[in-house]
Amino acid sequence: MSSEKLCWLDIRSAGKARQAIVEEALHQRIDGIVAADPADLEGLPPTVTKVLMPPPGKQPASYGSAGVVILAGDASARAQAVEAAPDVEFGRLVEITDAESLDAAIEAARTERWSVLEFRDPTKIPLEIVIAAAADADGAIITMAKNTEEAAVIFGCLQLGSDGVLMPGRSVGDATALKATAAGGTGELLLVELEVTAVAHIGMGERACVDTCSYLGKDEGILVGSHSKGMILCVSETHPLPYMPTRPFRVNAGAIHSYTLADEGRTRYLSELRAGSKVMAVDTKGRTRTVAVGRVKIETRPLISIDAVAAGGQEVNLILQDDWHVRVLGPGDAVLNSTELRPGDRVLGHLPTADRHVGYPIDEFCHEQ
Repeated sequence: MSSEKLCWLDIRSAGKARQAIVEEALHQRIDGIVAADPADLEGLPPTVTKVLMPPPGKQPASYGSAGVVILAGDASARAQAVEAAPDVEFGRLVEITDAESLDAAIEAARTERWSVLEFRDPTKIPLEIVIAAAADADGAIITMAKNTEEAAVIFGCLQLGSDGVLMPGRSVGDATALKATAAGGTGELLLVELEVTAVAHIGMGERACVDTCSYLGKDEGILVGSHSKGMILCVSETHPLPYMPTRPFRVNAGAIHSYTLADEGRTRYLSELRAGSKVMAVDTKGRTRTVAVGRVKIETRPLISIDAVAAGGQEVNLILQDDWHVRVLGPGDAVLNSTELRPGDRVLGHLPTADRHVGYPIDEFCHEQ
């Protein structure tokens, strides 16, 4: 199994949009282009793997410029193909419909350089079995997906995920969406140190606790701020608290007007998060992953306002529940109780560069105060 996730785009049903789909795929650095006809792979640059996958039972007269050929059928037919074309990498296509074909998929995953798996039933349990059985194998498992929603599930299956996904490219945008799905949770943000300049108790208001569907680490939380261009890293409730148990899925995040970073590069108000929304979890090294929201608890509580400034002079504000157990993260993984912050203390934050319109980054004038 590999930690580098592969994206193969299938152009066999692309139709008249094939050329535009291929151009986008190359621009997005898709790993492999899959075609049924060797002619459709001609002219592709060496930066992309040319994958030929002819219809089952139909052997092309020539493999053309294909670097990988995926064949269905019995072992003897594939052995003959391998002998006839020693310079081509071969793989096996397995359709999983029952226990017998599942065993065949496991064998392929353990022995083949490339195993392309097509699961007819919607359950992912058979894929989990294959991944577990072939965890130490050297080959790559490429699982067929109907769309990016299914691709996301495949990439996360058993936490290891399939080595790659083969998805149809039916329209422009599919390649970009597939690459974004594969990259989800692996990006990094630049975190900076901010110096606290003022702390003020500002009275009552509504604050939001964001309960995620994932366990969050001791050095992990979400970025929250009153302004879209400056946020502070609020830690999850993974650290011991007096009088109450830890809740490692929760971030006591801030007042309801606050921004947080979500999926697709957007910001969202804490007040508009719902069950099923996505937010970006961030650790103190700047590593990110997308997590699902299970619920958002909005309650009236006393609030505290924290002002901080970056080295370049950019001002940041965060309004939190005014309580000792609400915490933010500082340099060196320091866990800082918000009510004990004083001018001169240092916290971790992020400074997005773009202004926002309905949460999306946009290059326009926008002043927040």
